[in-house]
Amino acid sequence: MRFCLLVMAKSPVPGQVKTRLCPPLTPEEAADVAAASLLDTLSAALATPGAVPVVALAGSVRRDDVRDALAECVVIPQRGWTFADRLVHAHADVARFGLPVLQIGMDTPQVTPSLLESCAEFEEAALGFALDGGWWALGLRDPLRAEVLRDVPMSRTDTGVRTLTALLGMKVRTLPILSDVDTMVDARAVAAQVPGGRFAATLTEIAAVRR
Repeated sequence: MRFCLLVMAKSPVPGQVKTRLCPPLTPEEAADVAAASLLDTLSAALATPGAVPVVALAGSVRRDDVRDALAECVVIPQRGWTFADRLVHAHADVARFGLPVLQIGMDTPQVTPSLLESCAEFEEAALGFALDGGWWALGLRDPLRAEVLRDVPMSRTDTGVRTLTALLGMKVRTLPILSDVDTMVDARAVAAQVPGGRFAATLTEIAAVRR
């Protein structure tokens, strides 16, 4: 089965990403962590069977490693003032592929190709809750139905439940629960799950420099 794997991403610019990691991290270190998270996510997306990786990107890319990874994907600009608007527009923009969509963010570097492939199997919709009450993955057979997200408050402890309510009327498959990387506690826990990835290596390098 072919599907669009839509990744919502922000360019890892110091002071603009992962600000909740500061302190203890500096803005530059937080940007390095964000870049590693994005790169691990893109590696998994590119290796997922049947996936057409599309990145909805906010901001200009300043890092060569991120630029090289994005060159292997279809890249579209994010549009809209609120995050909900940007989600709606991104889904509408990929509707032209005529494929079901599995949308994730760049905050779950622990995803694997096998997990993403499995999550893409749904009839009408799929939703993966995050431990903080939000969600990390949304699947839609018809990406235009993402319009229901426009009135859902994002980045709240009840965002996941409100999103599930917004999907009322669709047959929704519940996906595995994952942890987003928002705080250092999250970052260390996720790094322990994938010790061989760029994300864990970046945290280890930062810790070594601080010793």
